[in-house]
Amino acid sequence: MATALLLDNIYKQHLTGPGHPERPERYDALRAGLERDGLVRDAKRIAPRRANEEEIAICHTRDYIALVKREIGRGAHELSTGDTSVSPRSYDVALEAAGGVMNAVDSVIAGGATNAFCAVRPPGHHANAVRGMGFCIFNNVAIAARYAQKKHGISRVLIADWDVHHGNGTQDIFYNDGSVYFFSTHQSPWYPGTGKQDETGEGDGNGTTANCPLPAGSGRAAILGAFRELLKPEMDKFQPELVLISAGFDSRLGDPLGQFRLTDEDFADLTRMLMDIADEHAAGKVVSVLEGGYSLDGLSAGVATHVNTLTHA
Repeated sequence: MATALLLDNIYKQHLTGPGHPERPERYDALRAGLERDGLVRDAKRIAPRRANEEEIAICHTRDYIALVKREIGRGAHELSTGDTSVSPRSYDVALEAAGGVMNAVDSVIAGGATNAFCAVRPPGHHANAVRGMGFCIFNNVAIAARYAQKKHGISRVLIADWDVHHGNGTQDIFYNDGSVYFFSTHQSPWYPGTGKQDETGEGDGNGTTANCPLPAGSGRAAILGAFRELLKPEMDKFQPELVLISAGFDSRLGDPLGQFRLTDEDFADLTRMLMDIADEHAAGKVVSVLEGGYSLDGLSAGVATHVNTLTHA
């Protein structure tokens, strides 16, 4: 079995306007890096598909879905819920992103691929049930987790988020749900201002959210140390049946929207750590979903290293 890739030009049709950091050129850059390293040629390909509103509603309210559809249909340039630029095709592209990630889940769980990387836009981890913000419309990784549970009977899911920004939307969606463990390393203080260490879940979710806020300038020692020393022991207890990655490459050295200092080697080692957790508890099942990463060169190199590790580790 091989690594599967979700790559499609449809994800370039979400337009954010001149000078916006989350721009279609991000897709071109990461694809060029994958092709340069021969990773597209050998990969199993996953097709995008348009998610239906029933599927989006497993994580987002009907009112919010209707708001997104209405505002984009009226020609809005930004969602009223927050700082998410949109264009006429953004609603459709967001549905194709969520649907494509669900296809990746199907492929990995059914055994068609060992693991998968999904190069989707717009990103998702800031979107909660009722609000899009931070460049995000629908929460792709959260929808993937809930879909895996509902369609495939997966009981426990790990979502590991190494984006430089806290995945507040993902945390919100599962904060009271002990079946999804959310783990995040992120710069603090930084956008969106959430993700404090004492945010650990409530009710049935008490103890299944773990935040590692770290200062600007943090790099390998702090970030990989958190994954090794905090996440690994927790997963020995939680025993996830599926590992999902919110793969944000804005935690890489030189990104214009972050001040972390991870290198490509560090991303390779982070990937191996999560693959090891998946090998031990989840029969190797990993689905990685693109979040941030705004240096085109950095994104290209980081994604290529990540996928090369998924393919060859």
